[in-house]
Amino acid sequence: PQNFLLMHAMGPNVAGVIGSAIAAGVMLKYVLAM
Repeated sequence: PQNFLLMHAMGPNVAGVIGSAIAAGVMLKYVLAM
């Protein structure tokens, strides 16, 4: 059960990291496009 809780807690964290990475890439593209 402890491992399940750990994975459950890391899920949103990983999604947040990936989301911020994509957002940073999109913002970088817009800045370079200008």
